[in-house]
Amino acid sequence: MDESASSAFVTRAFTFPEPGDTLESLAARVVPGATDGRSQLLAWNPHLALRAPTMDTPGGMLPTDLVYTEPPGPA
Repeated sequence: MDESASSAFVTRAFTFPEPGDTLESLAARVVPGATDGRSQLLAWNPHLALRAPTMDTPGGMLPTDLVYTEPPGPA
């Protein structure tokens, strides 16, 4: 293991959708001041990008969708 590498665990704030949430409603709740919160959440959550078109209708987000609410830290 390289001496500059760290074994520290990195965490980020996250949430789960509420019943009936869409990506837009979730973005309005968790990043209220953002100009385009939907795009911001997708940028922070690439694992959701493939399903993004289905997340714009009620029920399109699953209750188990983990959604990061802040950007990743420095690499």
